[in-house]
Amino acid sequence: MPLSRVAMGLLGLFFTASALLLMFLTFLGGARNSNPLNQIYFLQVDTSRIPGAPALSRWTYWNLCAVNDHGKSECGTNYPAYPFDPPSHRTFGTTEGIPKDFIGTNHYFLTSRFSFPFFIIALFFAVTSLFTGFLAMCTRVGSYLSSALAWLALLFETITTCLITAVYVQGRNKFNANDQRARLGVKAFAFMWTAMACLLLSCVLYCMGGAVGQKDSGYSGREHRRRGFFSSQRSPSVEANKEVNP
Repeated sequence: MPLSRVAMGLLGLFFTASALLLMFLTFLGGARNSNPLNQIYFLQVDTSRIPGAPALSRWTYWNLCAVNDHGKSECGTNYPAYPFDPPSHRTFGTTEGIPKDFIGTNHYFLTSRFSFPFFIIALFFAVTSLFTGFLAMCTRVGSYLSSALAWLALLFETITTCLITAVYVQGRNKFNANDQRARLGVKAFAFMWTAMACLLLSCVLYCMGGAVGQKDSGYSGREHRRRGFFSSQRSPSVEANKEVNP
C-alpha cells in the first residue's frame, strides 16, 4: 500500500514541522523586541524591591527583560544560555530583595544553563528528521531513519523541557514565598510541552510507515513464491498436453 506509506510520512512531516516551529519560537523568545518574540518568556517576577532592577522582570534564553506599559518585553543585549541566577553579577548583582534560597547556591545557574545545549541538540535532530522525512514517504529505510532521528530529538527536548520546567517552577515558588509576585510564561511552556507531543506523534507515524512497507513487501514476496511454486507444478502437465495434442 504505497499510499499508506506516503500518508504516514506526510503526517510525520507535519508533526515534525509543527514541533520545530514551536521549538524555535521558544528558543528565540526575547531575542528581539518584536511580536511575538517579546511575549515569550519563562518567568515574570515583581522585582521592584531589588535595587536597580525594573518593576517587572522576565527571564528568557537570551537575557533579562523589563516589561513596558503594554505588557511586552523590552530586552537589551542578547547573551546565549542566559542563566537564571538572580543575585549574580549577570543579573542584578545584589542580594538585597533576593530570596535567600537563591544565595550561595549554583543549582539554578547550572540547571538553566545546561538546558541550552540540550535544546540545540534537540533542534539539530528535529531539523535532520524533517529533511529525511521526505524519504519516509518513499522508502522504508527513510521511515525508520526519520523515526530514529525524531526519537533523539524527543529525548533531548524532553531533557530540556524537564530542566526548564523544574528550575523556573522552583524559582517562581521561591519568589512568591518572599512576597514577590511571580508567574510562569504560559506561551513558552505550552510551546515546549506541545513540541514534545508533536515529536512523539511523528516518531510513531514514521515507524508505522516503515512497518506498513515491510508488511506489504513480505506479502508480495510470499505471493511471488506461491505463484512460482504452482507454476512449476503445472508446467510439466502443460508440456505433456502439448505433446499428446500437437
